[in-house]
Amino acid sequence: MLNADLHCHSNVSDGTLAPAELAARAKANGVELWALTDHDEVGGIAEARQAALAIGLRFVAGVEVSVTWAGKTVHIVGLGIDENDRTLREGLAEVRGGRVLRGREIAGQLAEAGIAGAFEGAMKLADNPEMLGRTHFARFLVEAGVRASVGEVFRDFLVEGKPGFVPHCWATLTQAVSWIRAAGGQAVIAHPGRYALNDVQHDALIDSFRSLGGTGIEVITGSHTPDQYDVYARVARQAGLLASRGSDFHGPGESRADLGALPLLPASLPAVWQAW
Repeated sequence: MLNADLHCHSNVSDGTLAPAELAARAKANGVELWALTDHDEVGGIAEARQAALAIGLRFVAGVEVSVTWAGKTVHIVGLGIDENDRTLREGLAEVRGGRVLRGREIAGQLAEAGIAGAFEGAMKLADNPEMLGRTHFARFLVEAGVRASVGEVFRDFLVEGKPGFVPHCWATLTQAVSWIRAAGGQAVIAHPGRYALNDVQHDALIDSFRSLGGTGIEVITGSHTPDQYDVYARVARQAGLLASRGSDFHGPGESRADLGALPLLPASLPAVWQAW
């Protein structure tokens, strides 16, 4: 199996490194096949592709689409996309709309909790203001000394039931999968073990995803615990989905896994890249 890392983020969305820096880090870490999958944004792909080509790293264009499904936020990764596809780009632009307004609402809640200046602080940390998100607020709260790490912030703030949680209506599952397919890509359920779904909802998500033309599921990911690797290997086999692998790397010092550092996919699993 390849050391493939097909899920990571640059500073074009909510990562801390530029696309070219990610390419160099992936290569240095032994990654053989790499995808950049920024949230709802394809603006970093040209730089990533050029940097990967220059260092002999096989590259796949990708994106991670934010979806609202059954009242929950889930993420669908698109791999092997044409980033210039009009349908995809227009859809992603719709999803990005409203992030700044949501950010002001987040900042308002944090102000009520006694934390001033959150909107301005988060915006300073967002290299792409259109992509203002919870991670930028989390980094601001660390810089402000409210908590010691991004992980601690997401324990006490910005999540359901805590100050700073503002739900947002993202794309539908139907839209996300159709946009990815229109751009010639394969749709993959990102880190399925991370969502707060009961068993019925979990199975319904997978069934709906497959019926719409989705083909893959992340098995080995930095957002899964080691126990969940085996769980989602079984899910992939039972559902007939191709297995994917990705660190979900956002930046040094704040991600659970570095690029290329996770276990390889089990050799018995058909991999999402098998037809590429």
